[in-house]
Amino acid sequence: MSVRDLIPWGRQTSSNQAPVPYRESEMTPFFGLRREIDRLFDDMFRMPTLAGVGTMTWPSVEVSDSEREIRISAEIPGLSEKDVELTVHDGVLTLRGEKKSQTEDKHQGYSERWYGRFERRIGLPSGVEEEKAQASFRDGVLTVTLPKSAEETSGRRIPINAETKH
Repeated sequence: MSVRDLIPWGRQTSSNQAPVPYRESEMTPFFGLRREIDRLFDDMFRMPTLAGVGTMTWPSVEVSDSEREIRISAEIPGLSEKDVELTVHDGVLTLRGEKKSQTEDKHQGYSERWYGRFERRIGLPSGVEEEKAQASFRDGVLTVTLPKSAEETSGRRIPINAETKH
């Protein structure tokens, strides 16, 4: 048995050309359809998506936690503060808005820009003073600052596999 017998490829040759490798599965009519469906799924999961659907969400955020405050920055280029709504309720910061097309040209050719509604929810730790939250918007970056309360609200540590006394 030679090594060529272990390769699952056939060899097609013509009198003028070198051998062309192919797999038996490539010769079926459904191979092209399957390859196209696989490509569509790969593209769908690779793309950033709106409203949190898919593997990535928009807008991209950065959260920093210091002793005195929580700071959340979100990149939302092409929008102004009137296009964005920011709320905080029950330990959740919600950022929502809509990016509208600036041109109503129906004959627009190709565009990689996105338009539409978006929403992003970020859970906040306990001890954040929601009523003292402040926000600023500059150069396409929204920054939200949430101060922490002076009194520490730490929970009780629960021992694991601790023996109980009767």
